[in-house]
Amino acid sequence: MKLVIQVPCFNEEHTLPETLQDLPRQVEGFDSVEWLIVDDGSTDGTVAVAERMGVDHIVRLSHNQGLAIAFMTGIEACLRAGADVIVNTDGDNQYAASCIPRLVQPILEKRAQIVVGERPVASIAHFSPAKRKLQSLGSWVVRAVSGASIKDAPSGFRAIHKDAAARLYVFNRYTYTLETIIQASRLGIPVASVPVEVNDPTRESRLMKSTAQYIFKSAIVITRIAIIYKPLRFFAGIAVLLALPGMLAIVRFLYLFLQGQGDGHVQSLVIGTALVGSGVFAFLAGILADLIAANRVLLADIRARMLRANIDIEK
Repeated sequence: MKLVIQVPCFNEEHTLPETLQDLPRQVEGFDSVEWLIVDDGSTDGTVAVAERMGVDHIVRLSHNQGLAIAFMTGIEACLRAGADVIVNTDGDNQYAASCIPRLVQPILEKRAQIVVGERPVASIAHFSPAKRKLQSLGSWVVRAVSGASIKDAPSGFRAIHKDAAARLYVFNRYTYTLETIIQASRLGIPVASVPVEVNDPTRESRLMKSTAQYIFKSAIVITRIAIIYKPLRFFAGIAVLLALPGMLAIVRFLYLFLQGQGDGHVQSLVIGTALVGSGVFAFLAGILADLIAANRVLLADIRARMLRANIDIEK
């Protein structure tokens, strides 16, 4: 059994040494532990630090492409390196590496194929009240959409079995954390979480440059996730919101018409008909989107099979 610990990095020259110093070279249940760095177009000495500190695998992207791309690039590189289990952590040493044995335990015990590290969000001193609420909101949305009981869905500290890793693909370019959990649920991949600890911050968050920006981007991510993974429910909700007031307007017109007062209220009929028609159109769009979503699951399965086949050929 091989464990590969991947660290997506972008200009982490100053924080990477501490991160690597804390990473284990031996973990119970594994014959070997290797490190993999994904350099997301760094312009500082990140790669030189990785080479100096004996990182086993270094994957370099031509330019900065964002955390989600770096994460997926690392996942595929870990699979090609022969990983049976992949642990993803941050280059800023946010997560306590001492928790890695705890993180991989549910996979070793075959209770899960993806394990998310649950941070003590409520007690993290450097988290602002706004960030704590946003973290809780994101986790609630994931639980509602996926059905997975994950209390800290935005956590990037996670362990992934090779079979699950081959099936994951992130469509969002901002972050991978929420989407991968929902995708795992749709694909029937068992997901669990374990409590982990965090270190003191070494730099400002690059995902949350401001509360307003984080709220805006998170809202977009959550909306896209709802459309991509639960399209029928999403569009059916819109259909109800449109059709219900339309039906009320039509009923109002019919009532007044039967009372002999319909001539002055034709606008209610026109508005009601337009709203009901829009609701029907939204529901039909949901059915079409749901069919596309089913096809996306099939394509994900084909991709996973091709990825496994290519890795076997390379070996």
